[in-house]
Amino acid sequence: MIAALIRAMIFVVSAALGLIAADLILPGFHLHWNDWWGILVAVLVFAVLQSILAPLLTRFARRRANALLGGIGLISTFVALLIAVILPAAGVGIDGPTAWIVGALIVWLVTAVATWLLTPLFLKDDGRQRAGR
Repeated sequence: MIAALIRAMIFVVSAALGLIAADLILPGFHLHWNDWWGILVAVLVFAVLQSILAPLLTRFARRRANALLGGIGLISTFVALLIAVILPAAGVGIDGPTAWIVGALIVWLVTAVATWLLTPLFLKDDGRQRAGR
């Protein structure tokens, strides 16, 4: 139970880092800093949608389009960003096709790297311990 909560927090933190990185790097990708509540909503909506969409899209791609499996992370990031931007309460805005494409790439890359780096810091790998028994 605690491990699941830690994983959820890692995913929320990595989503926040991805959105902040895109805001700092990319013109046309904006977090509305004067509305901290909106940024929190955007981060939470993005993190929840990512965690739901990635497994669903993976299952769909395995059944119908194996060629899409490599891009599932990017596709789910794009869809999660699209939904977060549409929500009026979320404090994120994306202007122009370049910001949409490059923004999804930046958010996906930073989120993936942050999750990859943060997970071993906060969670032990029980799989290695079990294999040694």
